[in-house]
Amino acid sequence: MSSKEIVQAAAPDLLGKLCERIDREGQITFHDWMQAALYDEHHGYYRRHDRQRWGREGDYRTSPERSDLFAATFARYFAMLYEELGSPPEWTICEAGAGGGRFAQGVLETLQDRFPRVFRATRYVIHELSDGHFPSLRAQLESFAARIQFTSLNDVGPLAPGIIFSNELLDAFAVHRVTVAGGKLCEFYVVAGTGGAFAWRLGPPSSPKLVEYFAASEIKLAEGQVAEVNLKIEEWLTQAAAKLDQGYLITVDYGADAVDLYNSAARFAGTLRSYYQHRLIEDVLGRPGEQDITSTVNWTFVERVTRRLGLKTIKFERQDKFLLEAGLLEELEWQSWRATTEAEKLRLSVAAREMILPSGMASSFQVLVQRR
Repeated sequence: MSSKEIVQAAAPDLLGKLCERIDREGQITFHDWMQAALYDEHHGYYRRHDRQRWGREGDYRTSPERSDLFAATFARYFAMLYEELGSPPEWTICEAGAGGGRFAQGVLETLQDRFPRVFRATRYVIHELSDGHFPSLRAQLESFAARIQFTSLNDVGPLAPGIIFSNELLDAFAVHRVTVAGGKLCEFYVVAGTGGAFAWRLGPPSSPKLVEYFAASEIKLAEGQVAEVNLKIEEWLTQAAAKLDQGYLITVDYGADAVDLYNSAARFAGTLRSYYQHRLIEDVLGRPGEQDITSTVNWTFVERVTRRLGLKTIKFERQDKFLLEAGLLEELEWQSWRATTEAEKLRLSVAAREMILPSGMASSFQVLVQRR
């Protein structure tokens, strides 16, 4: 079946664009396919304005959507960093990938309510890929309009001092997918398959950086092992570090060190996965533009890149431990005291347990704090 037949057999505009590209260029790397599926200007999963991605009606729930405790606890931590930076008269908090704006709202509300001196000094910058998201974010954050700037990080002047913060950003970058066949590193490409679907095809690495990536970590994949390579991380970190003259880069995500990520028998098939309506979807190539695609972050790579960029790691911990040390229980006590109903107190208690119990969501995430 040709890719044109796939268009007839299936659906949306993005599917047609991908099929036309394969007709025109031949096979494309999975990286390029994933980049289009997630970030196509009009139809990519993260660029669409007609789709709810987070929350109960979406495909996943991030920590800020689960509980206000997450943003409030980080606001406490930001206030401490403000003091560490000498309590400047002005500083900037830049959030990359603000989602629905719940984190920004929670941070600003907490600073305004309990750290007014920090709040008065704060300019809050929201960095998003598409300005099409700004109207809904502006509506969500209308009460803080005087404090917020919506722009690309490229258009922000040097942050001195400031914080660049991201939550579940790195795992959403497009990745290269590789394997070892016949003792050689090969890359997965996407072609037009049969039965109205896309299909995988192996080919040579599209970039020498893929070979260099494993050599730098002294990782040797086994025959038949599948792995992902997130080179976009280096691009993002380079961009962020270039803007951070003085301050902190705080990265929250789920990941593992290189040895665990690529040598674990449990990850022999890689970590690539897709979500649709809170369900794990096995067919990663299905529904382009309709479902989330993600992979686990290589923290060894992150720290190697940032070290080269002149950033010093001052904290790297599991998210549950980080939140406890940053004052989650104190924040729970404060919000419970202010709660007006028993139902609200119970909701706060349940959310706190999710964030600190070993079996909870936060135990799978890590927080990396670095300073320049």
